[in-house]
Amino acid sequence: MKARERIIIFLILFPAFLLAGCAPISEMPREKSRDGHNTFAYVREAGQLDDLDLDSLEKAVALSMQYYEKTGSKGSYCLREQCYSSREMIDGLKKFLRIMRRDMTPEEVERAIRDEFIIVKAEGTAEVEDNVLITGYFEPILEGSRTRTDRFRYPLYKTPDETVIVPVDRFDSQDGRDKFVGRLHKGEVIPHFSRREIDGNGALDGRGLEIAWVDDQVALFLLHIQGSGKIRLSEGRLLHVTYAQSNGWPFRGLTGMMFEKGLLKENGKSYEHMKRFLLDHPEERQELMNYNERYVFFRIVTEGPLGALNLPLVAGRSIATDLDVYPRGALALIKTRKPVFDEQGRILSWKSFSRFVLNHDTGAAIKGPGRVDLFCGTGEKAERIAGAMKEKGELYFLLLKK
Repeated sequence: MKARERIIIFLILFPAFLLAGCAPISEMPREKSRDGHNTFAYVREAGQLDDLDLDSLEKAVALSMQYYEKTGSKGSYCLREQCYSSREMIDGLKKFLRIMRRDMTPEEVERAIRDEFIIVKAEGTAEVEDNVLITGYFEPILEGSRTRTDRFRYPLYKTPDETVIVPVDRFDSQDGRDKFVGRLHKGEVIPHFSRREIDGNGALDGRGLEIAWVDDQVALFLLHIQGSGKIRLSEGRLLHVTYAQSNGWPFRGLTGMMFEKGLLKENGKSYEHMKRFLLDHPEERQELMNYNERYVFFRIVTEGPLGALNLPLVAGRSIATDLDVYPRGALALIKTRKPVFDEQGRILSWKSFSRFVLNHDTGAAIKGPGRVDLFCGTGEKAERIAGAMKEKGELYFLLLKK
């Protein structure tokens, strides 16, 4: 049997391809205001379309335009029946910024955007009452070293040389994935090492794949989930690391599993409680973390964090979606709630908000049309916000009228 035939048969039989499919989206409902104009999706009680500063919005828009400039004539971006070239996407973003820079009331901004843009609402899921589920992610800062010491003994690995990415014909793949990630072993493509094999059994030990070592096993596990971060070295320099490749295994979240095992209570089923349990129970930690078989290999970059467009993310403005569903770099608006904290980091209340965002990223757990992940920034404050965010909300895309 030829190697290609063996690979195809293996990919068809391999059970790890279990990702969600796509669903259609619909145009935003045309609700009427008292004066007869179509209303927009902003939070009426907040009285504004956008809760952040213009500078951050301009920065995020500029990064999307930079991406479209790079793709040039090769780029094509579709949503429902509407498809746009890179130049048309740039023209839409420029027109949007001209509107936002004008001194207008929210109602006037709404009217101007209605005149120039098609507004498309993303379809939600039954789990969140036909809304989208909006979560948060962040960039952690870890303490580390470029060499192993008694303190810094948990490694970040670069991608092993035997890693293989095999294109999969969509007609041969039942779940629509276009690639399989595995490793080459004795001329055969087989599943890559799992988290248990790497961290528990030392499958990559002694091969010189370590790019840094950190002192916190739980923080390193969370870095794998976030996808990028900073390592503060002993001399004070920050080492930027970002996602290079995964082992191809599916992402599995710990919180639900720990709740089912009785390790978390119903009112403690959160990121913060999951993290606290791992920190407080070192004897159970590795076995629990092994449940998430997905493992991330990293690379060093000069700046970060980088998103799926290979450009920096903007705190509060960059979102991650399923890029097989929604166009890369596209302008959108989210409507949901955000936590308000006291000085001790406890949640005091939740506040509704609307915000313009740009589609800059994706994630292993962000699959299907009903999922949005908001990049909340860097460090502990961003971690608190991201850890608390698991809210139903609305997602709208803005496309230039042709």
